[in-house]
Formats: sequence, C-alpha cells, structure tokens
Amino acid sequence: MDDTGFRPTHVTPLDGMPTWAGPDTSEPSAWLDALLPVRITDTVGDWARILCANGWAAWVDGRLLIALPDSPPGTGHPPASIADPRPLLAGLERALSAYRQLVEQLAAGDIDLQTFRDRSVGLRVGVVVDGESAWLLDLEHDRWWYCHDTQVQTFATVEAEPEPIPEHAHGPEHEREPAPEPEPEHEHEHGAAGPARAGEPR
Repeated sequence: MDDTGFRPTHVTPLDGMPTWAGPDTSEPSAWLDALLPVRITDTVGDWARILCANGWAAWVDGRLLIALPDSPPGTGHPPASIADPRPLLAGLERALSAYRQLVEQLAAGDIDLQTFRDRSVGLRVGVVVDGESAWLLDLEHDRWWYCHDTQVQTFATVEAEPEPIPEHAHGPEHEREPAPEPEPEHEHEHGAAGPARAGEPR
C-alpha cells in the first residue's frame, strides 16, 4: 500500500486495455497503459468497475485483468504442530478440485464472471511445494503449516475473515434512538424499592 492508501487488486494486461463510461460498449473512454495497478470496486457480469491510484474510475472487461496475490496476514495464535499432514492434503485436494471445476466452467462459457465470483466465495486454497518442503494452508486452524519430509510445524497464522457489518447499522437513518431515562423507583408496601424499568429502544 502506498502513502495515499490506494491498494490495487489487479493490474492491466501487457497490451493495456480499453475502458468505457458504463458496463456496455456504447461510450468508449480512455486507453489504460500496460500493467497499470487498479482496484475493482464493482462488477456487472463480466464487466468490472476499476479505480486508479489518481481517483479516476471506468469500466473494463474484468476477464482481462490480472489479479494480484496477497500474502497471508499474521496474528497472535500460538505455535502448534500436527503429526500427520495427509488429512490436510486431502482437504486441500478437494478444495483445489472444486476451484478447477469453476475455472473450467468459466473458460467454457458455462458461467459468467459474476457467477464464478459468487460460487467461489469462501473457497480458499494454499499449497506451495518445493522438493521435500511444502507450505500448506489450514483454514480449520487458521494457520500455514511448514512441512519438511514428515515433520510439520506452524509457519504463520492467518487472520480470520471479519464479520460483515449489517446494512441497517450504517447511516443516521438507521441509528437507534437512545433509550428513555428509567422511571423513578417506587416503594412497595413493605418499603422495598422496586426495579426501575428502562424503556425499550425503538
């Protein structure tokens, strides 16, 4: 991330790419340079609305953009170890197979880009194999494992996905009014003070 806080998610292809004012070809706009960092802010089918570092926005063919990978962020989980990496490898194989099927459907035109994104939500696979060493993503325990031969130990921990904020929590029109002040306490027949009742928030 640079000093302006702009964080790109993709870059344009090697030949650059055309842009449009909306998600159709009726209003052509500027031509983008090759490998220009951009951020996708919206999608409509195969169309993607991109934002550039200077604040300029336009629509492009989202299928042509090149995604930028993210490194796994660290958290404060304590180190741990597992005795057998094979169950984790089997789970990663199933997730990779599911992702491969989605990619094949997208390439064959059986689904559009938006359907691909919708069906791949929550699907995360992480495997790096280099000879006798491997790095495996384990979402069940929120960590990356480093495997050397049959020895497995924690390599890095992974931050959990943040909980989405409900839409009704945004905007002053949805803010709750403060609860009324509690009613004065009243004494019962024997002089004991009864509990004050706070009004229900509207």
